[in-house]
Amino acid sequence: MTAKELEDWLASDESQEVGQKSGGSGESTGHASGRRIVELLRTKKDDLTDDDVAHMRKVVGYVERHLAQGGPDDDVEHSRWRYSLMNWGHDPLKK
Repeated sequence: MTAKELEDWLASDESQEVGQKSGGSGESTGHASGRRIVELLRTKKDDLTDDDVAHMRKVVGYVERHLAQGGPDDDVEHSRWRYSLMNWGHDPLKK
């Protein structure tokens, strides 16, 4: 997903309704990660820190594990599985 696509997605009700909530903020881990991904996508490559790269690796690992679990057999488009992946910056329906 592009930074704009992800930013628009994170503003949706569907985005905010999925994922495991962390801390007292009420925001899911994936949603918080999505906000950081938007920042990273808008950062010049030369300006990325080691912490930024570590987060990107975490994102790739999450997406790979989630995809390996497989999605629902029906209505993938409106599934919590897809919505969770989208919070992490990956839309499994996007070519």
